[in-house]
Amino acid sequence: MLRFLDAGESHGKALVAIIEGFPAKLKIDENFINKNLMLRQSGYGRGGRQKIEKDRVEFLSGVRFLETIGSPITMMIHNRDFENWAKIMAYNAEYTNEKNVTSPRPGHADLVGYLKYDRVDIRDVLERSSARETAIRVAVGSLCEYALTKLGVKIISFVKSIGSIECNPDYNDSEFEDKIEKSPVFCPDEKAGNLMIAEIEQAKKEGDSVGGCVETIVEGVVEGLGSYAQWDRKLDARLSFSLMSIQAIKAVEIGDGIDNSKRFGSFVHDEIIYNGRYKRKTNRAGGIEGGMSNGERIITRAYMKPIPTLVKGLDSVDIVTKHAKKSAFERSDVCAVPALSIVAKSVVAFEIFNAYLEKFGSDTMDELIDRVNAYKEYLSKK
Repeated sequence: MLRFLDAGESHGKALVAIIEGFPAKLKIDENFINKNLMLRQSGYGRGGRQKIEKDRVEFLSGVRFLETIGSPITMMIHNRDFENWAKIMAYNAEYTNEKNVTSPRPGHADLVGYLKYDRVDIRDVLERSSARETAIRVAVGSLCEYALTKLGVKIISFVKSIGSIECNPDYNDSEFEDKIEKSPVFCPDEKAGNLMIAEIEQAKKEGDSVGGCVETIVEGVVEGLGSYAQWDRKLDARLSFSLMSIQAIKAVEIGDGIDNSKRFGSFVHDEIIYNGRYKRKTNRAGGIEGGMSNGERIITRAYMKPIPTLVKGLDSVDIVTKHAKKSAFERSDVCAVPALSIVAKSVVAFEIFNAYLEKFGSDTMDELIDRVNAYKEYLSKK
């Protein structure tokens, strides 16, 4: 079983993660991980923080000579902005009320976290609940994504919509991935991408924020990952759990789940054919049936609400005076949907790689690759 814990505050010294159960003998590519970290920080609509941070991963344990060795892997990303916040955020700093936050933001963890943990400064809540935490999750997921490439698995993510603007992607376009990477909003539809930029600019002009949807496509997954036998082993349930755990995600869709709920069954279920192997005529189920991968593309969509940190603020209450007050504002994004596409890809990669390890039970990458190839050979004879 693969698992990890991460720690760190938004303006703390660093973000760290410890991964347990990662197989030995993977020659890692730091550039692969750092590219995803860079992409997470880019995308139209990001805030000023991204001009300060230049995220790069550092391995503290579990890797030797750029190869995983089977022991727990510790990853770290330094927060460069910490030097500007040391007297406020250092663990041994003397107490100060400088930059205290007393007016909670509607839609954020602020108020409930303040009540739950009995704090006097909402900063104790927002520093950990911040989406800055997703940087280390991208590092963890990118390591898993790189391992999946050795198994013939490829993951693509893109922005499906921002605000009221939705793209109409051509999945068969030979330049599909290039168009995503070249787009300021990571959208393969240039016309829709330009309208998305205008939507972000309108929100920025009004001191507001805007959300949207990202789609993730996983290609090359073998049949039979996950299980129907227990609720917590279902692959779609686990993917949904991980995607919903990303800050500001309020809905998750597998395949055409939303539209399927409005159709008759004969227009929903993917009919089966055989042409040397079992295939589906369509893929409305998004590559998962009965909690298991069925060999088709695994398609997920994550829906992000608008970020609750608004320049113009929302009605709130000061926790000290109990008087009405506008919600607090700190440097923030107008739109983080492009960044979400990178985060979503990373959390999906973690769950897919974990499912491979659970099914094939390997301690080394060589062993895992051999077992997956043997399983593919077995399936070809069914």
